[in-house]
Amino acid sequence: MRRVGEELGTGAASLYWHVRNKEQLLQLVFERVIEEMQLPEPDPARWREQLSDLADQMRAILTSHRDVARLSLGRIPSGPMLAVVNEWLFTLLKPVGIPDNVIAYLGDVFSLYVGGFAFEESLGTASFTGSDLSPEQFFTMLKDYVMSLPAELFPHTQRVVDALFGGGPDERFAFGVDLMLRGLATYASNPEG
Repeated sequence: MRRVGEELGTGAASLYWHVRNKEQLLQLVFERVIEEMQLPEPDPARWREQLSDLADQMRAILTSHRDVARLSLGRIPSGPMLAVVNEWLFTLLKPVGIPDNVIAYLGDVFSLYVGGFAFEESLGTASFTGSDLSPEQFFTMLKDYVMSLPAELFPHTQRVVDALFGGGPDERFAFGVDLMLRGLATYASNPEG
């Protein structure tokens, strides 16, 4: 709080007049950043595309602000965007025949997936490779390890070793979104809206 006060040209005591503590300040920062979302006019005929676009937009927003992806984990939006996004989801998905409870839970599942993915991206490659290995070197080591295991115990793992460590972040993110959308479609009684 002291550093934030210095940055704003005031003291921490002045900040406490407006916010109770660091946690509230972080919540307000998170709320402000998610207000950057631009929701299109809901089009139930394009619900899959619009939800996929929303996921991409959320990921871009969370990764464009240092450490905000981390803030998204374990926090529930409590400002106006909570109602705005929920209203948008219901307007988009009710005509598709998605039950209310599924739409209500979707916001949570979607934000957890996007936030978790963006947080992992924010850690950079050093989080899993160590500072002295490139991602290519790290994945080559993992492949070599998997291939050194007894083939009779891990035949499937060895057969798909390239797929296990292949695909970039964009491809893997899109797969996760597609997986959620396919699952969501199983709840739709009118999938074409």
